[in-house]
Amino acid sequence: MDLIQRSRRLRTTPVLRKMVRETRMDASSLIYPMFVKEGKGIKEEIPTMPGQFRYSVDELPKALEEVAAAGVPSVMLFGIPDHKDACGSNAWAEDGIVQKALRKAKEAVPELYYIADTCMCEYTSHGHCGILDGQYVDNDKTLEHLAKIALSQVQAGADMIAPSDMMDGRIKAIRTMLDQNGHVTVPIMSYAAKYASAFYGPFRDAAGSAPSFGDRKSYQMDYHNRKEALKEIHQDIEEGADIIMVKPALSYLDIIREAADVIDRPIAAYSVSGEYAMIKAAAKAGYMDEDSIICETATSIYRAGTDILLTYYAKEIARFIQEGRIG
Repeated sequence: MDLIQRSRRLRTTPVLRKMVRETRMDASSLIYPMFVKEGKGIKEEIPTMPGQFRYSVDELPKALEEVAAAGVPSVMLFGIPDHKDACGSNAWAEDGIVQKALRKAKEAVPELYYIADTCMCEYTSHGHCGILDGQYVDNDKTLEHLAKIALSQVQAGADMIAPSDMMDGRIKAIRTMLDQNGHVTVPIMSYAAKYASAFYGPFRDAAGSAPSFGDRKSYQMDYHNRKEALKEIHQDIEEGADIIMVKPALSYLDIIREAADVIDRPIAAYSVSGEYAMIKAAAKAGYMDEDSIICETATSIYRAGTDILLTYYAKEIARFIQEGRIG
């Protein structure tokens, strides 16, 4: 055969394949989500998320040390309070569960970077992400509460704030509150394009955050929409977001790619609980090789344009990068 173009030339050896690789990954871009709850001596596995746990504050340092030893530099904390009320007051309390966890974490494992999920759904008795007016989530009344939550989390030690509520104007409200209180250097990672997704099911079990009525479709995005995601992203950037996030990841790679093409901010993607649970279930059934699927799916998310990946497989991905299987 008289072939001039032979693409296979660059695939002949592992060294060469890695040399010409287009998508490169580094463990420094990984964030590991973790759940912390009230109580003592608690490390309980989450039934819908095998291998993931809820920790009490006293058990958290051991888990954080494992994260650091795995080479994952950052964690995001989600709180599970004992007390819930209509306004989610435990979310901004000085002795709130995330606030206590942050203080303990910063003392015990200071080398990690701590991100606080800023929302109300885990703390409200109704499970919605804001203040209710009847059965409607009142956007503007919710903003002042979100700003208080963000400030309390930073005062407790959060290095970054990540608002996940999807209220209009929340980034501006939080940025204003932080700046007015001297926290001008604390960055905001906005859940900018957060879709109303069935992939969140296991998380709601883990955090006890399912709404007691209705759904969240009046504030989370319709998954039919693409252009709306870019509108939301641009609005959050205008309001002061330093990093934008697309959530979920695997079913929204097109959104990640479009955002990467047009914005000048780092892009995060959250590989959510349902994505994790599907892989776990298929691997347990013997349908797929778990390690290979972890590598392939993570690479696809980075290939789409992601700079930062939040994933329950962060420790495994860091190991695979170190071993040279991906990255």
